[in-house]
Amino acid sequence: MEPLGATTVFLAVCVSCLLFFSAWRKMSGSGKLPPGPVAFPIIGNMLQLNVRNLPQSIHELSTKYGPVFTIYLGSLRVVVLYGQEAVKEALIDQGDEFSGRGKLALADKLIKGAGIIFSNGERWKQLRRFALTTLRNFGMGKKSVEERIQEEARFLVERLRNTHGGDLLHHAVSNIICSIVFGDRFDYDDQKFLTLIKLTEENNELLRSLLGQLYNFFPTLMDHIPGPHQELLKNSEELRIFVLERVKMHKDSLDLSCPRDFIDAFLIKMEQEQQNGQSEFNTENLVRSTLDLFLAGTGTSSTTLRHGLLILLKYPDIEEKVHEEIDRVIGRSRSPCMADRSQMPYTDAVIHEIQRFVNLVPLSVPHAVTRDTHFRQYVIPKGTTIFPALQSVLGDSREFPKPEQFNPGHFLDENGAFKKSDFFIPFSAGKRICVGEGLARMEIFLILTMILQNFTLKSPIDPKDIDITPLPSVVVNSPKPFQLCVLPR
Repeated sequence: MEPLGATTVFLAVCVSCLLFFSAWRKMSGSGKLPPGPVAFPIIGNMLQLNVRNLPQSIHELSTKYGPVFTIYLGSLRVVVLYGQEAVKEALIDQGDEFSGRGKLALADKLIKGAGIIFSNGERWKQLRRFALTTLRNFGMGKKSVEERIQEEARFLVERLRNTHGGDLLHHAVSNIICSIVFGDRFDYDDQKFLTLIKLTEENNELLRSLLGQLYNFFPTLMDHIPGPHQELLKNSEELRIFVLERVKMHKDSLDLSCPRDFIDAFLIKMEQEQQNGQSEFNTENLVRSTLDLFLAGTGTSSTTLRHGLLILLKYPDIEEKVHEEIDRVIGRSRSPCMADRSQMPYTDAVIHEIQRFVNLVPLSVPHAVTRDTHFRQYVIPKGTTIFPALQSVLGDSREFPKPEQFNPGHFLDENGAFKKSDFFIPFSAGKRICVGEGLARMEIFLILTMILQNFTLKSPIDPKDIDITPLPSVVVNSPKPFQLCVLPR
């Protein structure tokens, strides 16, 4: 066959496949799906999307297809909700239908549906309820956890005073959740602790990498391609082994009448449910739930704080106003406490604006519909993955004028009082809202305030040259690398 003839046959096959795929979508009951760009067999819409900046591609598609549209990431069908009205209508008004956890191939491979974050159905309900109750019992939202955070913030300030470095946020935030799930904090030089931090930071980088993101869309292919995404499996197994060792240590010293931490509480629950053959309280869910709390409790707050320090380096005038408010309300002789926040509207507004601006999890952790769901004029088939685009709510120009600019005034009224906003949903909304929201809010306020109470932030480069634009990702937006010096006040 001549080369031209071969090309013609190849194109004809491709067109036939495309037509068949489009027809199959309609016949399979997905014809009432929201609109979206034409998807190709196998690769879906990948040629029309910027994989390195999927949130931006989704923003661009929303201008053409509206607030509810469908895309295909490889073979994965995703319905995107864009804008405050669509997100609220789904996650709040139809919360039960949209309370499933969407599919991510990497999560399926690493986690296999265990634990709190990526489980579904009865397992998710039981483990989430247990985690919330246990975290509250160990002080989340109460004075006891506030005191743990204050103590850790003091350790951090002391270390910063001696090292003049700004790279210890991960250690401090991690230690707070460690004290809750493992029962102890670690010394910042403890080798096992440093290994834990290294593994979590490596995995975060790998998840944000191009190959890591491509794995979620083409898992079968990527399984056979060498690359950094393969390191995720090895690192995750090391983390799992660490938790298993901790579980064994807890079993050997367990007092059923006096739980010391989350692991103890889970082991006691396992003991109580021994006769229940259907119990979700088993070793695998214990290990995974512990890792879920540890990883989520470490990564998001420390990344938000790093964003915050970078932004304050960019705007020393904003930092100075926070210093003035801290000196007026708290002074220099005592640690900040949560009761101070209501007297510090400007600092509170700065923290809210940091969270709004950095748009940490732009597409939320994927949801899924738990049954065939009527949403507006569409029908979304059971199991369809949902991206509630939190970026579209946090960046809504009707609520936040010039949302691309960092401006604490977005959360202040004309009298300088703090102003709440229904559009502020960095922790998502509805039944899948972040379990550790209360803990994260306390950490960010107390740690950032204590750093600024004790130090002035300085950058080796001119503030006008600092780029605070987050590094985009479908997972978590990170700040660009930066250098920070802290000068004692």
